[in-house]
Amino acid sequence: MNASFSCDIAIIGGSLGGVAAALAACDNGASVVLTEATDWPGGQATSQGVSALDEHRYIETFGATRRYAAFREAIRDHYRRRYGVSAMPDGSPLNPGDAWVSALCFEPRVGVAVIEEMLAPHIARGRLTVLYNHTPVAATVTDDVITSVTVTGARGDAAITARLFLDATDLGDLLPLVGAPWVTGAEARSDTGEADAPETARPGEVQGFTFCFAVEYRPGEDHTIPKPAGYERLRDAQPFTLTLTASDGSPRPFRVFETGPTGLPPFWTYRRLLSGRLFDPSGALRDIAMINWNANDYHHADLISATPEERERILDEAKRLSLSFLYWLQTEVPRDDGSGYGYPGLRLLPEVMGTADGLSKAPYIRESRRIRALQRVTASDILAAGRTTARAAHFPDSCGVGWYFMDLHPAAGNPRSMFAPTLPFQIPLGALIPQRPANLLAACKNIGTTHLSNGSYRLHPVEWNIGEAAGALAAFCLAHGARPREVWEGPLLRTFQRHLLDQGVPLEWAIDVPPGHPHFIPTQLLLLEGALEGNGPRTASLAIAPDQPVDRADARAVLRALLRVARSSANPVIDPELDHQPLSRAEAAATLALAGLPVTDLSDPPTWGELCAAMRPLI
Repeated sequence: MNASFSCDIAIIGGSLGGVAAALAACDNGASVVLTEATDWPGGQATSQGVSALDEHRYIETFGATRRYAAFREAIRDHYRRRYGVSAMPDGSPLNPGDAWVSALCFEPRVGVAVIEEMLAPHIARGRLTVLYNHTPVAATVTDDVITSVTVTGARGDAAITARLFLDATDLGDLLPLVGAPWVTGAEARSDTGEADAPETARPGEVQGFTFCFAVEYRPGEDHTIPKPAGYERLRDAQPFTLTLTASDGSPRPFRVFETGPTGLPPFWTYRRLLSGRLFDPSGALRDIAMINWNANDYHHADLISATPEERERILDEAKRLSLSFLYWLQTEVPRDDGSGYGYPGLRLLPEVMGTADGLSKAPYIRESRRIRALQRVTASDILAAGRTTARAAHFPDSCGVGWYFMDLHPAAGNPRSMFAPTLPFQIPLGALIPQRPANLLAACKNIGTTHLSNGSYRLHPVEWNIGEAAGALAAFCLAHGARPREVWEGPLLRTFQRHLLDQGVPLEWAIDVPPGHPHFIPTQLLLLEGALEGNGPRTASLAIAPDQPVDRADARAVLRALLRVARSSANPVIDPELDHQPLSRAEAAATLALAGLPVTDLSDPPTWGELCAAMRPLI
């Protein structure tokens, strides 16, 4: 049965970015069709099984969009209602899995339920249509404009016509269908300028993927699965081990349920999704642990370049790899007490992943096709090494923020891994906009990064922010009769960025001035205009300290930024010999006057917050 749909915005792919894009687009008044290859929306947080969110240290208070924060809080509310536990024993925010890799771990079905609840009002109003179990197979492009995309499902094809299209598939599956330029794997060093890039491009060097699974432990019972086909070969080639290797080459030994010999926490609690004793101290409720370990990362072939027949074989072997690792844990892993090998009481939990075989509905994808974008983020933009500032490279076209290590798992043809420190970074809007077609946007891990920088931009809150910005931009384009490139290149950019700020999307790092703070928007606007271009104390800290005076080390950049906000070409005159003395009220007042702003109620010296308050007529 063939069907047709017409909407303002078509979002192909129900990844975490796709979900965020749909919410933002619908909230901004657009009609949307969202497609998803499985029957669960949410990508890496649900259907791919990684419901242990990879985040940063400030996530509870800063560094996420308001919608992402609402998603996280709704997950916690589910467990509060279900078990009556509101927080961790030490008073910190509730983490249902009490895992050491993440501040929020939960069962995938809970993530699905929360996402469906967030989407439900838009579906009820007729603004959103979701097509589950559909994948893109064809597209029509005329004069550099996509006019329709065809998706296929069990009941036939569906043609979707729209004014703008977003690729939110985890492998960038829409890109080749619409003729968008794209790249895969590792770029050459001469192309990106990255020290860790290879001498020549390696398009097949794509990070490994993983079929995650969940288990519980029932001591004294035997739940050993049948030995998977090819077990010995897979075990030895990987190899299976609980000892990882640190960046300096030293071993990092873990034990299954106990602290390791060097003090490392248990393997069991690494990505635990449900902590039984947290919710039931009697021990009647069992833990649920999700297994996503180096041993079951599949990095022996590239899914993107594979033919359909090759892809079927690769996915089958990857599934057997994960099941083989489970079999090894049940039969061969050294027991913590040295009494033997294997824990046959480990029981696979198909109901957690919603599948018959107990593996995630889809593989956890770390690397996609990437658009050739109007702006590309390289490793040099975000790596901490060699920088003295608190933040990564400044992108004036920012549409969001993120922070995570540059985390690269072994790739096809390259067993190397990387876990390099980065600085808190921005998401440049130009990275979401391809060179062509004119009405396409990237909405998840398919943006204009490199093989290396993708290792930081692929994680949960960053992907959500990318999708949310793409959905908001698409709706903004419709409202203003503009195409994405025109917004990025012209005066509408700051209007769109202000639109994002109004919706609680931070564009700059200012950890003590979060969304909802009275100085949030003026601070963000000042930072976008380069208020930290100097070498003052605020440049070296993620905190803005709005109650502290603006000294001369910050003054030039702050005041020039204020004038740029006012669209004035005038510049204050500040004596370069007095950089570390406080800025005087008179100098600040003179700058405010140039911007046409009131100058009353300033202390001497003025604080950052007072300058923000004085900006209010501008915003």
